[in-house]
Amino acid sequence: MKIELCNFSGHKIYPGHGKRYVRIDGKVFNFLDSKAAALFLAKKNPRKISWTVLYRRKHKKGIQEEITKKRTRRTQKFQRAITGASLADIMAKRNQKPEVRKAQRDQAIRAAKEKKKAKETVKKQAKAPPSKKEKKKAEKAIKPTKAAAPKVGGKR
Repeated sequence: MKIELCNFSGHKIYPGHGKRYVRIDGKVFNFLDSKAAALFLAKKNPRKISWTVLYRRKHKKGIQEEITKKRTRRTQKFQRAITGASLADIMAKRNQKPEVRKAQRDQAIRAAKEKKKAKETVKKQAKAPPSKKEKKKAEKAIKPTKAAAPKVGGKR
């Protein structure tokens, strides 16, 4: 007694049941019933039809063996030095009092602002205003031109 599987639904086919379909290329398909055969011939996807084994497997239905949930590994916390700062420096900074840390931050901001201001003053000095002679030459170069005479006549 040979029990075969349905090529569409995946259910068992017992002797005396089912349909056998032989395609023109010679491949043989076994179907549980005419419903499975009709759906196969209509080129339906068994993974999208809810009563097939493939659908149930895809959507994780009816799996009693795996009741226990898989244990997830918890992430381990550990400390490492970052490029440019050793672990001791990081720990020292972490253990500082907030007031000290705030004072250091304010001092660093002040230093950055002073540096920026110095840079801007150097830039301003490099871009000094032109002398009086240069201003006069610039004024002479622009001569007022006469306005064009108004056109006589209108639209045609």
